[in-house]
Amino acid sequence: MSNATTLTLEPAVGSRLRAVLRETEYEFIRLVRTRAFSLSVIGFPLVFFLLFGLRAHDAETTRYLIAGYSCFGLGSACLFGIGLGIAMERAQGWLELKWASPMPRLAYLAAKMVSSAAFALIVTALLIGLGITLGDATVSLSQGLRLAAIILLGSVPFTALGLLIAMWVPPNSGPGIINLLYIPISFASGFWMPLRLLPHWLQAIAPALPTYHLAELALAVFGLAPRTGALTHWLVLAGFTLLMFAAAWITFVRKEHQA
Repeated sequence: MSNATTLTLEPAVGSRLRAVLRETEYEFIRLVRTRAFSLSVIGFPLVFFLLFGLRAHDAETTRYLIAGYSCFGLGSACLFGIGLGIAMERAQGWLELKWASPMPRLAYLAAKMVSSAAFALIVTALLIGLGITLGDATVSLSQGLRLAAIILLGSVPFTALGLLIAMWVPPNSGPGIINLLYIPISFASGFWMPLRLLPHWLQAIAPALPTYHLAELALAVFGLAPRTGALTHWLVLAGFTLLMFAAAWITFVRKEHQA
């Protein structure tokens, strides 16, 4: 009885894993071919870095902007790839078709999340490469791997935020609304410049933003933020993740009942 159950479960797990991998491959290729997404998510952080990071001729400033723009690229990838992407597919009826198919729902969400995280890692790798080759920064292998790990784990809370945005944002006005939301909070979180250079009222509200806690973790890799508060930052991001997932799930259930 036990052997039969094991043999039955193994093909099921294998088929689900293959579905996740295949869906992720297709989603990543789709995002690459969507130039409005791929060029903006990768291009904007690199252009800003070339304009402000390399002109500083200061190793500390260059490393600061590597961390900051890596976080900016992560948020852009998740909010546009997941938030706007799902909102558009929901409006086009593509999401309903996906739900009606035998594909596991987890495969759909996992593909979005992994693809967005992959774009964020690409941005991080390119920023480090530019900082080392064209700038005055020195980034060790350990620092690069730690920053990549933070960006990878940081994709989870922004995936949750992207799901909530997908439930509320109209697809046609989605880019404007997301930019109106994301650019101010990324600026107020220290992605663009140190918080000490910002107005005091922005410094006061920064700790309430999830982007601030992500930035502090990334900056700590280069010794530009205290490492002692890492646990607090991760706990805040974990709480934010649960809150966003819960809000997205409640919104999704209500919209299904209203349909």
